[in-house]
Amino acid sequence: MPTARTAPTPGRGNDATPDGRKPTFRPEVQGLRALAVLMVVTYHVWLGRVSGGVDIFLLISAFLLTLSFVRKVEAGKPMNLIRHWLHLFKRLLPAAVVVLLGILAGTWLILPQSRWPDVLDQAWASLLYRQNWLLADTAVDYYAQDHSGASPLQHFWSLSIQGQVFILWPLIFAGAAVAWKLLTRFPVQGIRLSYRHVLLVAFGGIFAASLIFSIDQTSSNQAYAYFDTRTRLWEFALGSLLALGLPYLRPGKALRVVLGWAGLAAMVSVGLVLTVDRSFPGSIALWPTLAAAAIIVAGKSGSRFGADRLLAWKPLVALGDNSYALYLWHWPVLVLALAAAGIEAPSLGQGLGVVAASIALAVLTTRFVEKPLREWHWPQKRSWRTAVVIAACCTLLAGPVAVWQTSLTAEEAAVAAQPRELTPGAASLAPENAGKPTPEARIIPAPAAMKNEWADIDGLCTDANVPSDPLLAGCLQNNSPETVTKRIVVLGDSHAQQYMAALGPIARDHGWEVVTLLKGDCRFGADSPERDEDCNAFNRASAAYVMEHRPDAVFTVASLTHVQAPFETEVPGYLDGIRQFTDAGIEVVGVRDNPRFTINMPECVQKNGAAAPECNVPVNESLAESSPLDGYRGKVDGLHLMDLSDFVCAGGSCPAVVGNVYVYKDDNHLTKTYVQSMIPMFEQRLLAATGWT
Repeated sequence: MPTARTAPTPGRGNDATPDGRKPTFRPEVQGLRALAVLMVVTYHVWLGRVSGGVDIFLLISAFLLTLSFVRKVEAGKPMNLIRHWLHLFKRLLPAAVVVLLGILAGTWLILPQSRWPDVLDQAWASLLYRQNWLLADTAVDYYAQDHSGASPLQHFWSLSIQGQVFILWPLIFAGAAVAWKLLTRFPVQGIRLSYRHVLLVAFGGIFAASLIFSIDQTSSNQAYAYFDTRTRLWEFALGSLLALGLPYLRPGKALRVVLGWAGLAAMVSVGLVLTVDRSFPGSIALWPTLAAAAIIVAGKSGSRFGADRLLAWKPLVALGDNSYALYLWHWPVLVLALAAAGIEAPSLGQGLGVVAASIALAVLTTRFVEKPLREWHWPQKRSWRTAVVIAACCTLLAGPVAVWQTSLTAEEAAVAAQPRELTPGAASLAPENAGKPTPEARIIPAPAAMKNEWADIDGLCTDANVPSDPLLAGCLQNNSPETVTKRIVVLGDSHAQQYMAALGPIARDHGWEVVTLLKGDCRFGADSPERDEDCNAFNRASAAYVMEHRPDAVFTVASLTHVQAPFETEVPGYLDGIRQFTDAGIEVVGVRDNPRFTINMPECVQKNGAAAPECNVPVNESLAESSPLDGYRGKVDGLHLMDLSDFVCAGGSCPAVVGNVYVYKDDNHLTKTYVQSMIPMFEQRLLAATGWT
């Protein structure tokens, strides 16, 4: 993302141009910033794809930072790192805090309450420049809370990476200066190194190491790598290498024209030519960064046909002056506008409205926040006042966030403290409670607690239960009872895990040991082309574990629901997958799947109310009229089937709330609280189906 200038920008004086610019100002780079931010905004608003614009911002920021520090060192000026950092964050933080406060206001007005805790957590992460690490952790976590919509703070990941690099890079400049002075004092015979040479070695090493690491991680763990600072360092290093080598790159006028236009064409086409969303930040990111480098090398071509004539166009340069604020505003304006309108993507007209609003907010923020503070200079001996500005910005955001989080915690405790008879959940659908009115009460769990509604499993597998296959390293189990009366292995995905909220307590009461082998979005069955190879490999490993350990029973989900017709089918390869178990005398329990929806059910309730028709989906749009489990009956001895659908769907609909309890935590997973309310009925049907005592 574009940042405020990384070099001091004094007011008009003897060293400034008539418009207040420094003589070293490069209008074509400012125009390049503008085009890059326009790419980001355009792709986000209308295309929903990666543009490469952020990668260009990273390169430009390092390019300008390197030019500034090299000039200082070569002129014999002190670096004053502390003063530099204070001055830098004095310019970056105020605009960021203004936007963060605006996002918090929009969140309170527009977003459902279940999304508030994550936004508040991300507000802290954005303020502390660690948002990228928070997103990296959740990006690879299948069980992270799914809000069926992007966070309005998601774009702060690149700001966070830049903030980290703005701390690291000056340390490298200072370390290189020390190394250069030592080499000057104790020269190696026949070798004369300049400060630039030392930096070339340092940034060349960072470039090579980070690029190799980025390519490797992007191929093996792209979701995490996208937000990983280490996979992005090479883009900053490339900008620094460009700044160091620029004095030695002096192409002729004709070559400058070619480089400029070729770079410009490559830069704007990368997201259109390639499907790059799952390829960044690996080697494919060389495309936009090298394109930007070519434009910078072309510089001022001296030709009326040069690309710099376009990039130095005053409206484009003016947009570049507002690029930092525009980047900050465009994403939350888009996300909040879509949430308010209840749509997934804007039309052309709606998108233009988002862009216009973002530009207006950016201009106001630059004019009244960023620019005054950027041009506000105190004598060097009073740099403590800069620290006061930074502290004030942090306090201005930290106060509301802390108060809001405290109030959510208090609300969560108050909701949870209600008498249990007011929130019967599934028990309200039991035959003995038929016709009884549901008492008036607040729905549980509180929206702020929704992210904690995954079923609990006590810990990692221990002793003999530890699998030998590394594919099963995530093996979990409940605490083993003193006397084990039955051993059960749970196979499948998150829909199998959700029933641990009932099976776990029942197992403790009966002395059963339960081991779980679970993989997100991987229903258990024999090899099938309808599953990806990772899932098939995991299922093979799980089956081998069962055959090796020979438990008394295996628990599975035996049908598969869909958001579109057919709404429920048999699990691909289910009978073939379990037959090896039953042939070995291992019993198999197969439970019917629960519905999936096109909307986030608790958010629907928070927006429209529990009685709203859209939050009570007809059962014929949720489950098959005839249960797929019926097709299994009599085909495999030792297969016991359970259907609990009458406790999630009743009266012809599948509601979001039953007995003052949220049934779903998102668009397809049952809440832990609701499954716990099913325990008596679950136990009764499990024992009846299996004949266990």
